[in-house]
Amino acid sequence: MDKNKIESCFELIKTNKSVFFNFLKAKYPFFHNSNFFFRDFQFGIKNFLEKKGTKISYPEAEALANIVGKYLENEKIFFKINSNTWRVNYPEFVTKVPGDPFDLKTVETQS
Repeated sequence: MDKNKIESCFELIKTNKSVFFNFLKAKYPFFHNSNFFFRDFQFGIKNFLEKKGTKISYPEAEALANIVGKYLENEKIFFKINSNTWRVNYPEFVTKVPGDPFDLKTVETQS
């Protein structure tokens, strides 16, 4: 594993945090107060970096997920639940209407 590559990928994610979060939100169940799983995070990092033109291996993505996860814990955006799950604390991604999005009654009342 190339340590410089991991560090440069970490800096890319850190400096583009809101873009990265929007990418995760579009691809995974990433919203305020949701549980977010380590493997989703690992694959999200790998896919995000590939979209940015940087290829990384699965072990590199795993190492990077650990580093970025700890960073986001320190930033109070991730709260560790167990070894492979965090709770997301990102109020910008609060769901607008509570309830089941597939419940037709909920959809009708929104219109």
